[in-house]
Amino acid sequence: MLERYFIRPETVDRIRACWLGDAIETYVAWLTGQSYSTRCVVRRVPLFMQFGEFARKRGVTRVEELHRHLDAFVRSYLHRRVRPCGSRVAQDRYLQDIRRPIEQFLRVVQTGHLPCQPPSRPFPGWAPHFFDYLRQEAGLSPITIAGYSFQLARFEQYVVKRRLSVDRLSPAILDGFLAEQRVHLSARSLGMTCAALRRFLRYLFQEGTLRRDLSASVDRPRTYSLSEIPRSISAADVDRTLAAIDRRSIVGRRDYAMLLLLAVYGLRAREVATLTLDDLDWRSAVLHVRGRKAGHTGTYPLTPEVGEAMLDYLRHGRPETPDRRIFFHINAPHAAVTHGAVSLRAMTYLRKAGITVSRPGSHTLRHSCAQRLVDADFSLKVIGDFLGHRHPMSTRVYSKVAIEALREVALGDGEVLL
Repeated sequence: MLERYFIRPETVDRIRACWLGDAIETYVAWLTGQSYSTRCVVRRVPLFMQFGEFARKRGVTRVEELHRHLDAFVRSYLHRRVRPCGSRVAQDRYLQDIRRPIEQFLRVVQTGHLPCQPPSRPFPGWAPHFFDYLRQEAGLSPITIAGYSFQLARFEQYVVKRRLSVDRLSPAILDGFLAEQRVHLSARSLGMTCAALRRFLRYLFQEGTLRRDLSASVDRPRTYSLSEIPRSISAADVDRTLAAIDRRSIVGRRDYAMLLLLAVYGLRAREVATLTLDDLDWRSAVLHVRGRKAGHTGTYPLTPEVGEAMLDYLRHGRPETPDRRIFFHINAPHAAVTHGAVSLRAMTYLRKAGITVSRPGSHTLRHSCAQRLVDADFSLKVIGDFLGHRHPMSTRVYSKVAIEALREVALGDGEVLL
């Protein structure tokens, strides 16, 4: 395997002769299987050899002992750097560029693969079993639990930054946190934060961590289902957004296919991210969208434009992987994209196209798809089914869009008459 990356036989011999030679060859084989670039392999191998020599001089003879010497090696490596880092941020970034490959190397050579790291959860010391409780006893879905984790992570940062103790929380502390969040969160997002916080506080009281139940101290903001008009854009702006994608690159081919799915079918970012090869029925020219919020599967005709974009990416962009999901990051190891990545790519191209809209993202294109259906006089029932809404109330907001459009026309006519 080493001969694939190093031309000179003496270089290969030198790598194999060092005491980490077998481990390095194992890791190189793993990198190759994960489609890492030749440049990455060639740059990392000398780093591991230096680390091995550094540890050997300290008396290390077993791979299992190496992790104890990683910090010292990183400091030594930075000290020997010819050009000093310009700032503390640059120094920290440089240290991570050295540390992370070695940490990955140690995990792979000790297990034969890269173990999945469990997601970090907020407040592991104070409530280590809270998220198990949400899953096993409260019966919440993984998506909801992930949302709770995200919301509570902000509260954890607030508590840690102020050196507060969880068992000494008070209504004043909670009010201070929510006041800070209210500045940059929408009413809906603030409501989600409050819901997570209330459940967390109730759990702490039940477990005896808090002497009294503080959940009642968290007032959820009043939200009205029809208070906002969906942030859609015109069909011309959708075309401008799609035209901003450079389809000559792998990233462009992938992103063009993802954004077409958002714009043509009004899919959610999560639905795009979880699409698999099995969802494409080429024989019948249909697309299946499984696991929607309503618990059913949506079936759509595969339009020629969408079909061609998907084929272009599958043939000239998608990495070779046993994973059946369709969309992947381009850098190795090739992980499937997340719903956040889909929304971020949509936001990137909306801004690149110069489209000004509140909170740009994947839902901008989803709302624009719904707007086209409203303009075509489809019933709210048909629109709701097409978008995969769980409840008719979710679709009623688009009736407000039509009313607002009529109001603008009426005002316009009035101005003409004046």
